[in-house]
Amino acid sequence: MPADLSPTARALRTLETLQARPGVTAGELAATLGVTERAARRYVGILREAGIPVESARGPYGGYRLGRGTRLPPVAFTEPEALGLVMAVLDGQPAASDVDDLVGAALSKVIRALPESVGRQAAALRAHASAAPDPRSARPDPATTGTLVAAAAGRRRLVITYRSESGNEWEADVDPWAVVVRHGRWYLLCHSHRADAIRTYRVDRIHAVRQTAHTFDPPGDLDPVAALEENLGTGWNFPTRVVFDAPPAEVAPWIRPPMGRLEPSGEGCVLTGSTSNPAMYAQEWLACVPLAFRVEGGPELRAAVATLASRFAAAVADRP
Repeated sequence: MPADLSPTARALRTLETLQARPGVTAGELAATLGVTERAARRYVGILREAGIPVESARGPYGGYRLGRGTRLPPVAFTEPEALGLVMAVLDGQPAASDVDDLVGAALSKVIRALPESVGRQAAALRAHASAAPDPRSARPDPATTGTLVAAAAGRRRLVITYRSESGNEWEADVDPWAVVVRHGRWYLLCHSHRADAIRTYRVDRIHAVRQTAHTFDPPGDLDPVAALEENLGTGWNFPTRVVFDAPPAEVAPWIRPPMGRLEPSGEGCVLTGSTSNPAMYAQEWLACVPLAFRVEGGPELRAAVATLASRFAAAVADRP
């Protein structure tokens, strides 16, 4: 920390440290501020004089922390933090460059609240940077998403109304385990009582949510991202079965979880699963595996691989 900071600046940095690191010791606070422990305690005293309750505890697990119900001053961003925030918003929501967009309006408020020296750069970045929208992304309703996240945190069972890509609509009682963002799409990972199985639902296709009085306990060893990836590879319309002569350890680094389950088979291994898009499975996934394989099923995937192979063969064929 610069040695020429004023006492006010050091007191504000003390407050920032207490917010970020509850339980920080006097020694750790002194190291952060670049002062002695006695001076660090003096800055804690300045905060207390300003009406900010700072609690302290002795012992090996002691330290300083802000008291409950503390009314904190507005959040202050450094220039790199402000620019990083604008970049993250534009990257995830390209439409935020438009002030009429919901997220864009919120971003405008954040930029207006920044000090001029920081806000000027953030506003310029927002005005002149362009982001290409992700064609695979789908923006769910923020209120619906918030309700799902709150139910997952509170372990409350929900009744959701879901509309599939084909337009079919149904209600399902679900235990919402987690909300997962994957490649620009938001998914609800849950246990569906309607199917009595793990299900993943696109949040943008959930049209109504109703909370029930029932509670649930999620699996103790739940890894939401891994469970989602594995679940995305099962339950689709077209079965897949791909055989590799190489051992699983050699094949596994090239297999994404949605492609299915990889299991040993003799001296090689077999990949079984399902897909809703055999052409994509062949072109974007199998074509990237630099190992020999045989597609034994299903017929839709075999046809997609045959079509892809014909295209590649024609691309290198000698012209008459």
